[in-house]
Amino acid sequence: MNPVEQLRQLGQSVWLDDLSRELIVSGELAGMVVRGEVSGVTSNPTIFHRAITGSAAYDADLARLSGRGLSAPEVYEALVVEDVRAAADLLRPVYERTGGAEGYVSLEVDPALAYDTAGTVAEACRLWARVDRPNLMIKIPATGPGISAVAEAVAAGINVNVTLLFSVDRYLEAADAYLRGLECRLDEGKPVDRLVSVASFFVSRVDTRVDEQLQALVGNGGELVARAQGLVGKAAVANARLAYRCYLGLITDPRFRRLRARGGRPQRLLWASTSTKNPAYSDVKYIEELALPGTITTVPRPTLRAFLDHGRVDPARPWADEDPEQVLRALADLGIDLPAIMAALETEGVGAFARSFEELVAAIRARQLMVVGGG
Repeated sequence: MNPVEQLRQLGQSVWLDDLSRELIVSGELAGMVVRGEVSGVTSNPTIFHRAITGSAAYDADLARLSGRGLSAPEVYEALVVEDVRAAADLLRPVYERTGGAEGYVSLEVDPALAYDTAGTVAEACRLWARVDRPNLMIKIPATGPGISAVAEAVAAGINVNVTLLFSVDRYLEAADAYLRGLECRLDEGKPVDRLVSVASFFVSRVDTRVDEQLQALVGNGGELVARAQGLVGKAAVANARLAYRCYLGLITDPRFRRLRARGGRPQRLLWASTSTKNPAYSDVKYIEELALPGTITTVPRPTLRAFLDHGRVDPARPWADEDPEQVLRALADLGIDLPAIMAALETEGVGAFARSFEELVAAIRARQLMVVGGG
């Protein structure tokens, strides 16, 4: 039995954190789905930037769309919507077979709207209607205004992937927004049994930032060296496991039980940013250490290949390590300001996706000029 199948038996799903025309046309994505290696797909502006600018697979459509007089942002959206629809159609049998539990493809709203609640909701509704697939999820960043947009989008009947979650507190806000959206629908006499949401909780970036500060303490020498060294590489998993502990509490809470009785589904935790950034760590560290029932792990292709090759699933491992609250307290005792780190990572994440979106639009605009000029 391969390790992905072991995860599935444990109760965890694997989704692919990648999407491109090449992945679809080559049959590679279809093969992953048929072999049971992945049961969903996530995307973001950085992924599409890499896909569209790094491949000739889009050139013919880019020229055709530009010839129709579409602006660069309109061309981008047309290209992306085609990819998302194709991926959703590939995953539709998974969606049907699992009763809507699996088989989703995520598409992110324009990152420039991250601090605009009304704009995000309008964009979510527009993209939902344009893609027109029941197994679509609209990704909304978990900024303060984004959290408000999540509740409104869910109330409007849209599946939502709440992304760029770093802190447990922000995760709880996202969970509350999802529940408020379901409650609003029930108050209006609307069904909730086909609505699905995931909370994308980012992992490796937390270790990257915390480890920098721990290594600085080690470099300073003194009595804190041993304590700092003992915490290197532990912050991200402890933070995620604490979020999971909250998730277990949420799905047994009377508030959710009332919604579940009406067909409501839990908002599953999805582990994002699972590729290992530190070469000193195992390349499957975050998959193995966060193999938890009821969750989803989303992985880029290199990490998936590595996990299939040498990943190990130990159901007892997440419960055998140190208590996550003790790890986070120990970090705070060393002066590591975790709330400040989480807030900075959220802001930087929104900025990185916005830059990718802007750079992609600029690249499409340059290509349009070549087409118009006969280049």
